[in-house]
Amino acid sequence: MTQMDVDPAQTDATPPGRAPVIEMRDISITFGSVRALSEVSLRLYPGEVHALMGENGAGKSTLIKALTGVYAVDAGTVLVGGEEQVFHSPSAAQAAGISTVYQEVNLVPNLTVAENMLLGREPRRFGAISVRAMNRRARETLEGLGLDIDPASVLGEHPIAVQQLVAIARAVDVDARVLILDEPTSSLDADEVAKLFEVMRRLRGQGVAIVFVSHFLDQVYEIADRMTILRNGLLVEERMVAETSQLELVRLMIGRELAVLERLESQANTAAVAGTPVLRALGVGRKGSLEATDLDLYEGR
Repeated sequence: MTQMDVDPAQTDATPPGRAPVIEMRDISITFGSVRALSEVSLRLYPGEVHALMGENGAGKSTLIKALTGVYAVDAGTVLVGGEEQVFHSPSAAQAAGISTVYQEVNLVPNLTVAENMLLGREPRRFGAISVRAMNRRARETLEGLGLDIDPASVLGEHPIAVQQLVAIARAVDVDARVLILDEPTSSLDADEVAKLFEVMRRLRGQGVAIVFVSHFLDQVYEIADRMTILRNGLLVEERMVAETSQLELVRLMIGRELAVLERLESQANTAAVAGTPVLRALGVGRKGSLEATDLDLYEGR
């Protein structure tokens, strides 16, 4: 693996006696003169939540699209269950057990929950779609995830959080071995995040490998077991979440020393207690996008 500014002795996060379900080795992708990824590697183990971390532009989305067949790989290999695979389309990746749920749910809102879950795979009887069998199968999958959602209800009538859970249920129904969740909590409130994490824990317990992409560090530390950190299209390090502080994670993502970050934090704290704020906002928030937040603005700062 190509690594940046790290001690190789710190990077061994290999679980004993286990093999990755997915392994990406030395993946490189170039767009024109721009090197989007340079020899980046990623290992996904069954029964784990793996956080993919990095600033905007670090290469997270490019790596996901390389894994799911959206982008062709210029160099490197992808192994599924130890066997090399080349995915030329997202459908090919899905056939290999890799499913993705994006921030914006790509389902059909005017169809029912069951129809979305089984779209293209509807059970048939005498050549016609069996709505009863379809609803029964969807209900079994939903109940297996602890979800109380009417499979006959129209998807678009549900909030975005429920639609995301239906998208996850669809992935489970197609026997996904790897589930990629790309910023799934960005438009959810705290209760909806808790429900999503409950479903993720169930899937982890069933042996599914989950890739979790999020810019909410507290959520990463709540749900993820392992993480891979990218910076500027390069692999920085793979680490166990429990063994890495949030401050250290930020240093690895942005490439600054801890002393610099601590000094910035100290300066911010000093500014917060000096003088009288010219503007103060207390408990300002918006459901789904911003938790209740306090803000003080000081003259000259």
